[in-house]
Amino acid sequence: MENNQKISIGKYVEIAYEIFVVTDRGDASVFKFTDKEPDRFVFGMDEGMIQGFINGLNGKAQGDEFEFTLEPKEAFGDYDDEMVIELPREAFEVDGEFDTEHVKPGAHVPMRTQEGYIMEGIVLEIGDKLVKLDFNHELAGETVKYVGKVLLVRDATPDELAPKHHQCGCGCDHDHGHDHCDHHHEHGDHCGCGHCHE
Repeated sequence: MENNQKISIGKYVEIAYEIFVVTDRGDASVFKFTDKEPDRFVFGMDEGMIQGFINGLNGKAQGDEFEFTLEPKEAFGDYDDEMVIELPREAFEVDGEFDTEHVKPGAHVPMRTQEGYIMEGIVLEIGDKLVKLDFNHELAGETVKYVGKVLLVRDATPDELAPKHHQCGCGCDHDHGHDHCDHHHEHGDHCGCGHCHE
């Protein structure tokens, strides 16, 4: 039986796609979901899904190919200097010792906000008293292009429609403020997808 369903709010979707950063020197691939390991989600039900991603997929049917380019304001936002924050070294201690295994320059460190969200920061500097982190998305300020294919569109099950609390740093477009209260060492994937994953 042919599946004529189209992507709309509340539909379960599986897509394979590649994400590129668009530059004057050409497009550079930064992340890819394959046919064997596609991106899976309930469309439009995740508050972290960026609007440009929603607009680019809305109305597509199973088997459709897509390509769309998003300016920074449509994608992961402009780079925000206020998202570079210094936190006390004590926030990164485990059993009284500084966590040198996970917290080092260039490392992605998940931090829990007071609202319970996870935001992932990149460690820039480690000082005697403070640790400087950049909580901008790694694609902030970039023009990005999505190229892919819709693999599956169907009605979501009641379980799939149930609200879930996503904990990741993969492309959430939340603005959670700067109250990074708890260190969280369970590191998830950091990618350039248009939404959060479970």
